[in-house]
Amino acid sequence: MCGIVGYVGGRPCRDLLLAGLEKLEYRGYDSAGLSLLADGEIESVRAVGNLAHLREAVEADGEPGGVATLAPEATTGIAHTRWATHGRVTEQNAHPHDDTAGDVHIVLNGIVENYVELRDRLVAAGADYTSDTDAEVVAHLIAHHHDGEIVVLRSGGVDFIDPDGNSIEREVEDVDWDEEAAEKGGYETFMLKEIHEQPDAVADTVSDRAPGDEVILDDAGFDDEFLRNLRRIVIVACGTSYHAGLVGRYAIEHWARVPVEMDVASEYRYRDPVVDENDLVIGITQSGETADTLAAMRLARKNGARVLAITNVMGSQATRDSDGVLYTRAGLEIGVAATKTYVSQVISMYLLGLKLAQVRGTLEPELRSRLISELKALPNQMSRMIETVEEPVRKIAEHWQSSEFFLYLGRHVGLPVALEGALKLKEISYIPTDAYAAGEMKHGPIALLDERTPVVCVATRMPILDKVLSNVAEVRARGAHVIAVATEGDTEVEQNAEEVIYVPATDWLLQPVLAIVPLQLLAYYIARARGLNVDQPRNLAKTVTVE
Repeated sequence: MCGIVGYVGGRPCRDLLLAGLEKLEYRGYDSAGLSLLADGEIESVRAVGNLAHLREAVEADGEPGGVATLAPEATTGIAHTRWATHGRVTEQNAHPHDDTAGDVHIVLNGIVENYVELRDRLVAAGADYTSDTDAEVVAHLIAHHHDGEIVVLRSGGVDFIDPDGNSIEREVEDVDWDEEAAEKGGYETFMLKEIHEQPDAVADTVSDRAPGDEVILDDAGFDDEFLRNLRRIVIVACGTSYHAGLVGRYAIEHWARVPVEMDVASEYRYRDPVVDENDLVIGITQSGETADTLAAMRLARKNGARVLAITNVMGSQATRDSDGVLYTRAGLEIGVAATKTYVSQVISMYLLGLKLAQVRGTLEPELRSRLISELKALPNQMSRMIETVEEPVRKIAEHWQSSEFFLYLGRHVGLPVALEGALKLKEISYIPTDAYAAGEMKHGPIALLDERTPVVCVATRMPILDKVLSNVAEVRARGAHVIAVATEGDTEVEQNAEEVIYVPATDWLLQPVLAIVPLQLLAYYIARARGLNVDQPRNLAKTVTVE
């Protein structure tokens, strides 16, 4: 939520800050603003809407309220693109915020939970508030106190000092940034580019972790003795990461015979969970900054459990709040709706499941070897599949783009695929969509079906495929139109669906990595047919850093 960029250096920074915000706009685009320091004075401009509106405000020339002369020579500045949490989307609520005297300007990503208490105290001390946000309190608080560690940015470096002016040493960490990866690379959107990057993301995530017939997870930080004797696994996550955890639960229990519990992180943190040193709690968070997941991980750790973070971002908070880390290696993902980070999370769960089975002796070596081989084959299968299914899926999407409701169904390992596919459609097309375990359909959702309802069924090869097809037959009996995702060679699915999208054959527990791709594309092309911005869906942000 919210994108923040700052600059101090030897050249004018106004345009640099605007360019920086463009790279961060996926984190929020309700409003934006910047503050520039020049000749001891701070000048600001803010605007409602996406960055185009801010750029228009900055570049306005001769128009009422024009600010073309906004500190053109300033070499120090901060900027912010907002995803609203407190306060409506208005210019007065846009960042940066400043104190009463205008001496302290701040940009903030997060929520100040005790802002009401702080605001009342500071107003009593003379502060004059100009917005409805919780963030503004920070500017007034800094102006009121001026205490704690101070970071001084200069064109030649950065200094850390304590309140008495004494220098503090801090370790310097280089951030590896590939600017080219932030561009669309010829694709019409970041989301489409990232869907096509999924084979590489899977290959990179597996890479050196399965060099032969065994899985090596030395980077995760847990010794074999702990993995061999752990009593239970608890997975905490939110949204897409939760769905990846669901896939992992099926695989781990089946391969390693370890009981696995799933919890929505925002719920886990507010109940009284029972964990101890014999439990492994896995927090899955793409950004490594998801507030609810971090809180759940900290609670589990406080109660004695060992904690593993599965994240895509090196150095993120999750890596500091855990005992071990398994990086997903998906690379930079700009689109708000997760695609390649999701499949990388699923692959990470597979690797963990195979590692557990390996140290616990619950899989025959021949079966483990075959599963590893099929895991390594997934990138090539994904590449081939994307090329073959994209156009058929686009045609289906164009036909059903005006539908007012979709129902997604799946069973067993197909259920998390249905949940994730439905989430993608909701996120970027804004079509009301429900996802259910197919066996639960008669307990309510079947009442929603008629001849206008497209029902997307995940019917890939699995031990209970016949049960899934039975549920599909019930759907068709109510007049609904069935779009099925099936495994190549399973021709019986065609007898129970109007349209079938085939994915390559692999081990049935690995099918979710392939089956999700057509559903990503379906959501994508429906949203595009409706003329929507898939990279920046309304009300959503890439990283949910507040509760």
